[in-house]
Amino acid sequence: MRHRLLIWAALLFAAPCAALAQLPHAAPTEVGMRANFGADIERHVQTALEEEKMPGCVVLVARHGKIVFEKAFGNRRVKPAVEAMTTDTLFDMASITKPIVTATSIMQLVERGDVRLSEKVSTYLPEFTGHGKEDITVEQLMIHVSGLTPDNALSDYDNGWPDAYKAICKLKLLSPAGDKFRYSDVGFLLLGEIVARVSGDPLDEYARKNIFEPLGMKQSGYNPPAELCENAVTTEKVNGEWLKGTVHDPRARAMNGVAGHAGLFSTADDVAIYAQAMLDSRNGGEKTLLQPKTLALMTSPHDAVGNNRGLGWDKQSSYSRNRGELMTSQAFGHGGFTGTSLWIDPGLDLVVLFLSNRVHPDGKGSVNDLAGKIGTIASAACLTGANDSPAPPTKLGVDVLADSKFAALKGRKVGLIGNHTSRTKAGVSTSKLLADAPEVELVALFSPEHGFSGAFDQSEIGDTVDPETGIPVRSLYGKTRKPTPEQLAGVDTLVFDIQDVGCRFYTYISTMGLAMEAAAENNIEFVVLDRPNPIGGELMEGPMLDEEKQSFVAFHQIPVRHGMTIGEIAQMINAERKFGTDLKVIKLENWTRDELLFDTGLPWRNTSPNMRSLTEALLYPGIGLLETTNISVGRGTDTPFELIGAPWINGPELAKAIEAYHPPGVRIVPIEFQPTSSKFEGEMCGGVNFVITDWKTFRPVHLAWATAVALRKTYPDAWETKRLPTLLGNGTVLKQIEDGVAPDTIMQDYASDLNEFSRRRAPFLLY
Repeated sequence: MRHRLLIWAALLFAAPCAALAQLPHAAPTEVGMRANFGADIERHVQTALEEEKMPGCVVLVARHGKIVFEKAFGNRRVKPAVEAMTTDTLFDMASITKPIVTATSIMQLVERGDVRLSEKVSTYLPEFTGHGKEDITVEQLMIHVSGLTPDNALSDYDNGWPDAYKAICKLKLLSPAGDKFRYSDVGFLLLGEIVARVSGDPLDEYARKNIFEPLGMKQSGYNPPAELCENAVTTEKVNGEWLKGTVHDPRARAMNGVAGHAGLFSTADDVAIYAQAMLDSRNGGEKTLLQPKTLALMTSPHDAVGNNRGLGWDKQSSYSRNRGELMTSQAFGHGGFTGTSLWIDPGLDLVVLFLSNRVHPDGKGSVNDLAGKIGTIASAACLTGANDSPAPPTKLGVDVLADSKFAALKGRKVGLIGNHTSRTKAGVSTSKLLADAPEVELVALFSPEHGFSGAFDQSEIGDTVDPETGIPVRSLYGKTRKPTPEQLAGVDTLVFDIQDVGCRFYTYISTMGLAMEAAAENNIEFVVLDRPNPIGGELMEGPMLDEEKQSFVAFHQIPVRHGMTIGEIAQMINAERKFGTDLKVIKLENWTRDELLFDTGLPWRNTSPNMRSLTEALLYPGIGLLETTNISVGRGTDTPFELIGAPWINGPELAKAIEAYHPPGVRIVPIEFQPTSSKFEGEMCGGVNFVITDWKTFRPVHLAWATAVALRKTYPDAWETKRLPTLLGNGTVLKQIEDGVAPDTIMQDYASDLNEFSRRRAPFLLY
């Protein structure tokens, strides 16, 4: 008891200078939201109250750091006496304890080098072994793929946590680690124990020192004191006593109220402070909980065997009914059993908080759908607000450079690696821009595959001359693919400005990597003018490249769809290849990771002769994988990569076989076509056309596996896979395709590799 009181006393009397102020209030229109959106929230809440889905709730919506809606509804208790709900009511946060306390604490320890996400849990908890548990990693606990049971027997807690922990250490797994998504309180109990052992502080004290106190969250913590309990919700009756200020979860209650999965109490205003601190962590600063790269890793999507989870957070999973339907893909959140829900959307700079006591008085309330509706209303208000100015268009690295009066290149003798995509938003070529800039001396030009004009589709390309500047163009897709010392004579800075398409085997990455190596060898600076990843910067798909399969079409060990900009990849290659290149990236402005090219306000320019639309770019990581086999992928038609076929394929038959694997976000349409060039020139081909119907859910590599396995099973003799490894670059997946393994299984088997890559790429992300 004395320990509990000391913790709360420290919070209540913490020095004001260490605290963040409570979020200010503002009218919705001040932050670009529809003025009367709160009326829609009130209407749905009143309906839920009338239907007895809960006795009461508090709803808070904040945007741009300001609270625009905060209101209490109904009652915080109806038995044994009625008490009206107030906005300062103290709530049992239930499982929201997991992200706010436990996951945040773990990520802070990761930043300090005290915990590694990829490390085995047994490294920190040596007793946690046997029955395959020694294979479980910290990350697998955080995304609920550990194979552990959701909850062990309540009787294990009869004598408190020490005995319960011993029982957990004896548990058998319900499935192998990494094999299945299964939400587990046990996993977060173990994470709480890791925090305590590694930090040397009990979990509640660690949270006070490192989360609540620094943020000034004076109404937050475990085991609230009597004066705060006066304002607490009442949950259910246990052993003849109504729970008010005592944790509802029976296991946390048996652990004296302190656990990694439940036990936190807080108010709407305090949780809003935490949520804003998470949003502020995007840009760093003294009053944030995590560094920007740590936050990006924590809240980016991790593949939890078919569910998108953050580290300790929900993203889009079977538990996302409380998520607003119009929130962006950057949104992360969590719910709690007692009727609590918190969602934070960096894409909208939005916080939506719903706190209720739906378990009072009889445990029969239901509020997830209501919380989701409130999130939808709030996010829709951001999208349709009359005073909400549209997001500024993305500014390319080349335009940022020009705006700075070429500060990064002032006085330099520049060699530009570029092509027809090397243009400002207004369409001015980068070569002309640099040639006309008095601050810069453009002395050399270099071109990648397809040439400086982007018009050639052949195995070797010769040198040319840039018609705009008259400067000779040295081909890096001819006799040499790496700039030679002779070609670099007189150059002290190489500039790379080419639009990539976000796929591993698109060779502009390879050209950049070899040029960076040459720059390091010749003591030349290397500047990347960054451009958006046109197919988005969040999602990653496909297997990793086997190390021994590196080639010009597989330059670095990254997945097929990497979700990085060309500048971010440059940083990764330079660090991981240990080039030592003097590298500078001129960053984009106003680009977020969830944006595809059509979200940026930038025009599409064909990146190569057969990459003619954003649709084709999104299909390419999947359909392009199959190009080296004996099928046409549409070269020689008007829509390359939007279709496949061969003279021996029956379109309706193949369409049915692919659809059996349910690739999301795409329709499979049987067709016939006749290529005018390339493979099967002049021959009639049966095949299928891929029509993207949902850009958010479509996964091109999932489609690739569905198509490949369908081809293997439907045409086992006709379809040849001997050249499939060229772009696939992964022996395990090759064998799975040849064996006809289901696409879902293929993806499950490399999910952990993608999560490891997510950690690898985090230090290099710029946005």
